Amino acid sequence: MGGFFGVASREDCVFDLFFGTDYHSHLGTRRAGMAVYGENGFEKAIHSIENSPFRTKFDKDANSLKGTMGIGCISDFEAQPILVRSHHGTFAITTVGKINNADEIVEKILKNNTHFFEMSNGEINPTELVASIINQKENLIEGIRYAQELVEGSLSLLLLTSKGIYAARDRYGRTPVALGKKDGAVCACFESFSFLNLGYSPLKELGPGEIVVFDSESVHTLAAAGTEMKICTFLWVYYGYPSSSYEGISVEKMRYRCGELMAKRDSIKPDVVAGVPDSGTAHAVGYANASGVPFSRPLIKYTPTWPRSFMPTIQSRRDLIAKMKLIAVKDLIKEQRLLVIDDSIVRGTQLRETAEFLMESGATEVHVRPACPPLLFGCKYLNFSRSTSEMELIARRCIVELEGTDQISEERLKKYANPDTQEYAKMEELIGKKLNFTTLRYNRLDDMLQSVGIEPCKLCTYCWNGEE
Repeated sequence: MGGFFGVASREDCVFDLFFGTDYHSHLGTRRAGMAVYGENGFEKAIHSIENSPFRTKFDKDANSLKGTMGIGCISDFEAQPILVRSHHGTFAITTVGKINNADEIVEKILKNNTHFFEMSNGEINPTELVASIINQKENLIEGIRYAQELVEGSLSLLLLTSKGIYAARDRYGRTPVALGKKDGAVCACFESFSFLNLGYSPLKELGPGEIVVFDSESVHTLAAAGTEMKICTFLWVYYGYPSSSYEGISVEKMRYRCGELMAKRDSIKPDVVAGVPDSGTAHAVGYANASGVPFSRPLIKYTPTWPRSFMPTIQSRRDLIAKMKLIAVKDLIKEQRLLVIDDSIVRGTQLRETAEFLMESGATEVHVRPACPPLLFGCKYLNFSRSTSEMELIARRCIVELEGTDQISEERLKKYANPDTQEYAKMEELIGKKLNFTTLRYNRLDDMLQSVGIEPCKLCTYCWNGEE
């Protein structure tokens, strides 16, 4: 995934830019950067944040960079923002999204007149690719719209010029862009809560495909919002910070509702309800409130020396590191029938180890309730599952085992996505057995969408049912 923050101010903007960008640290773990424009022209700083927090790496830059306008980002992949010199003049750009047709764009449209920087994994830097697409047109507005139309996947961006900052939301609104305002400053960001402690008030959320340009005093709409939206539902279930809201819907409140609806369908009577920290906690609170079963915290996430998600390349070590972050409170586990809620099950490795750990610590039963349905499809639109092939998903592996083949038709997959079919029940039972849970019951898609509370047609559910 990734997140960004941009600000235009009458005074120096670096303080707001620094902390506004830092508030997006939950969205990325690898790269971060800031670019500013001021009396000295454009300046930028980019650092790795794989093993340390944004604030630590950019502390010196926050004191040396000077400017009245700037953009910053947290990224899981490419180094950005990048500085570009073109017939539009010099500009800085940062993007959030996923480009599925990068090779096609390079081959058919840009091959003869553009050089691309390759990242360390051999792929083209997608933010540079977007800048190159924009440069194909006569002005920035046409260029941004062209990029939105050309990219298959998703694309939201901030673009910093010497005169103002352009903000554009993905044409189907798959990721959010929010604007804030205070006296003498305007900001744009992924997470709307990121500007509240800096004194800004909410101004508006951009609609799907909407493009604006702003300076310290005003915001001008350059392209109106479209009517079709497919915002990622996972933002509420997992990726969004508890204090976030999207389309006016609070992440924390959605998770409470999610847990409540799960409780109403459940027949298990455990001793306590617990959430896998941090994203499972609010779902568990909602479940406990609705069921009357006490909420407990038998697992505590140790954060003082784990500010970032340090992850070795060897999978066995990755699993160990993930496990080391959770500390058991054994007095809350011994001889207890636990119902444990996590946001989702992807590969299943970590949650299986968590359940086994709880049993080894004295629990008599561990009932697992993921807050979203089984993940059956790899995400085509956002980068959060870019490293996960569909055959890495525990649900897909179990379907292959049940079907006896990996050549499974869409019609058969639809059966496994429907919680009212025998196929779904068999898949759910097999997953629970493989992961050593006492019982497993996934949240239903219809209940999860009801928890969000906006029209289901405006929510992307591709990873659960394959519907675009």
